[in-house]
Amino acid sequence: MVHDLIGKYRRRWRNWAGSVEAVPNFRSYPQSLDQIQAEVLRAAEEGERLRVGGSGQSFTPLCWTDENLMSLDYFSGIESVDVETQRAWVRSGTTLQTLALELSERGLALDVLGSSGTQTLAGAISTGTHASGVRFGNMCTQVSALRMVMADGSVKVFSAAADKDAFDAARLSLGALGVITHVELQCVDAYRLRGQSTRSRLSGTLQRLDSLKNEHRHFEFSWMPYSDTVVLRTMDPTREPETLGSTSLAAKQSLIENGALWAASAMARHLPRRTPAERWLMTRGARNRDGIGEPYRRYETRRMVRFIETAYGVPAKHLPDVLAQMSRVIRGLNLAVHMPIEVRFVRADDIWLSPCYQRDSAMISLSAPKGVPFRPYFDAMSEIFDRYDGRPHWGKLHDKTSHDFAQLYPRYASFQRLRETFDPHGVFLNPHLSALMGIDRRY
Repeated sequence: MVHDLIGKYRRRWRNWAGSVEAVPNFRSYPQSLDQIQAEVLRAAEEGERLRVGGSGQSFTPLCWTDENLMSLDYFSGIESVDVETQRAWVRSGTTLQTLALELSERGLALDVLGSSGTQTLAGAISTGTHASGVRFGNMCTQVSALRMVMADGSVKVFSAAADKDAFDAARLSLGALGVITHVELQCVDAYRLRGQSTRSRLSGTLQRLDSLKNEHRHFEFSWMPYSDTVVLRTMDPTREPETLGSTSLAAKQSLIENGALWAASAMARHLPRRTPAERWLMTRGARNRDGIGEPYRRYETRRMVRFIETAYGVPAKHLPDVLAQMSRVIRGLNLAVHMPIEVRFVRADDIWLSPCYQRDSAMISLSAPKGVPFRPYFDAMSEIFDRYDGRPHWGKLHDKTSHDFAQLYPRYASFQRLRETFDPHGVFLNPHLSALMGIDRRY
């Protein structure tokens, strides 16, 4: 196992946005299951806390710790594939891009992936990462089983057959139950997707929303407030040859989109109020995703410009009302909005902590360039989401408390009790998780 104990700089950890920073006393990079178990046991026996840090895609301090931080960068790859059932056991430190490539080599794919290829599999399912499509749930719904190292160092297997309640809790558990080491995923035959982007009007989009959602395998849209302009994105299966295979084309599309985002971010920092030029840049940049490619190429969005994000899931049936209220409040308060609002659709599930628990959801994402004040905007929109029992994405900024979550999630108390059973001494907690779990004692 690789240990890092040399100087604070070497131990420093930051999330992708640079909004969360930790300087743990000890960092470990296990390369085997035995080493993961040994690290958990060591922390538990010494009365210390341990968190696992993935690729840092979360904007919340889920991974923060000043004690023990574990990285699973060296614990990755597909371990086995059952050809008949199309199920694959995957090590939890595998990035989504690596996972997609290794599945593709075996003629397989996943129904949905997150938009960041550098995100780890464990991080994706631990926070409820999703794509967009009314026929598909978040990434956790593709999990058929998982293995976890518990606080006592033992390895526990979770599956619907063994214990459905525990399985539905473990599939999205914020790293609060144990260290996920392996995930079994239900795969499908490899396929290609044709992606198309078109500009439209928000009013017209909402009028034909049901047909757009149902006619396409994947559908989402971006809306720039202070205008009626939206960019619609659809993805549908095709047998046509791939057009996104060339590195030059992918690089060109990424450059255009990130260039528009960079220019808008610079404008936001120097011209704090919204500008027509900024809206034009963002809608232009958002259009460059057309083409045919393997799913991981179609899902992935390469972001090189840092930003801060919040996201909430509201009942899909209320989306038109929610957007109308958002528009009125943004205009009424003259809020500075510098990046498009993104809307995605996710199918209901039975996962205890899923924002889509027992309801089809519209996931609404708000972003602000790094270095630009965002609180007035985020707080005002959060109040609107609250009126519709909006559930925040676990990896995005939010201001919710354990009391709020107890009202939003019918099985929240059940999860709290299960966590106490599995980890009575709080080995896997940090201050952020302790607050979410409603635990007063300090960890």
